[in-house]
Amino acid sequence: MKYLLLSFLIVLEFWVIPQSKTVLQTIKTVCIDAGHGGKDPGCHGSSANEKTVCLSMALQLGAKIKENFPNIKVIYTRETDVFVELEDRANFANKNNADLFICIHANAGSTSAYGSETYALGLHKTEAQQKVAERENSTILMEDDKGERYKRLGMTPDAIIARQLQLSVVLKQSLNFADKLQQEFKKIGRYDRGVKQAGFLVLWQTTMPSVLIETGFLTNPQEEVLLANKEFQNKMSDAMFFAFKKYKSEMEGLSNSVIEENNTNQEEIKNSNDNSNTVPNNDIIFRVQIETSDKRISLTDTKFKGLEVFEYTQDNLYKYAVGQFENNFNSANAYKNELREKGFLHAFVIAFHNNERIPIDKALKMIKP
Repeated sequence: MKYLLLSFLIVLEFWVIPQSKTVLQTIKTVCIDAGHGGKDPGCHGSSANEKTVCLSMALQLGAKIKENFPNIKVIYTRETDVFVELEDRANFANKNNADLFICIHANAGSTSAYGSETYALGLHKTEAQQKVAERENSTILMEDDKGERYKRLGMTPDAIIARQLQLSVVLKQSLNFADKLQQEFKKIGRYDRGVKQAGFLVLWQTTMPSVLIETGFLTNPQEEVLLANKEFQNKMSDAMFFAFKKYKSEMEGLSNSVIEENNTNQEEIKNSNDNSNTVPNNDIIFRVQIETSDKRISLTDTKFKGLEVFEYTQDNLYKYAVGQFENNFNSANAYKNELREKGFLHAFVIAFHNNERIPIDKALKMIKP
């Protein structure tokens, strides 16, 4: 079985790799991939099988994204019990210019193994991680050519490292989203098995931020009961949705490698202090955003101690920024770096004009002499 993970022959340079996305303006399309299907049941317990559990959670997640973000296009690699080849799953996401790829699976192991884990592309660090990738990759043996086409990928350890470097931007985003998923799984009582990396074929071939979720162990009788339960499936899809919501909010606010879309027509600006936070007309005001929440946070919260915080709302989320730099991006950017050193790891610069938030690239053009 090891050849499934490590000995896909041919040196990397003989395969033309699609270019990864380096700029993300906004999340417009999400591709949800329910693992296995059709003649490939995946792993199973005494009665439940992976393909059925995965599809149920995938459809629930997609429905929640559609309901809450009607402007986002949700696409599925499968919506029924059909067999879809691994390469076709990745190609479907790539051809539809998906901004995020979410692959949902169930795990197999000992009868006592339990918990949820999320993978991004990378080298496995343990034998257990290697076995998970080998099991999921073994789907190719059910394809018509028994996996011959994948040998051209040359998935040696060196090739995987090269692919990681090529996809460095989206890999960071993948790991970011994976971490958010695990945090949400913990909130619903799941044992956190962590964010991991391994050589999954389906993640190798996608060119956007991509994760593979192992929701739980069907080989554990107690976990099987949970995974087959509709209420539990709903809790898991809720957790995935909340992780997506946080990821979306964060990604659409990043200012360095990511360009913000102008959503001012949906935006309401709220000043937390009528005097110090008043934005002068005609000036570009740069601030540093430090927090986003789906629930309002008190401006006297301990996390804001010592800071004069500006609050505004956008896309039904509460957003919190500090600082006020008139026509001075460099000072705002330096302040952002200071805040990151103080623990606000996701701080980023935002811009306002006439009390309306505008894209950073537009703001920089407006202050250019």
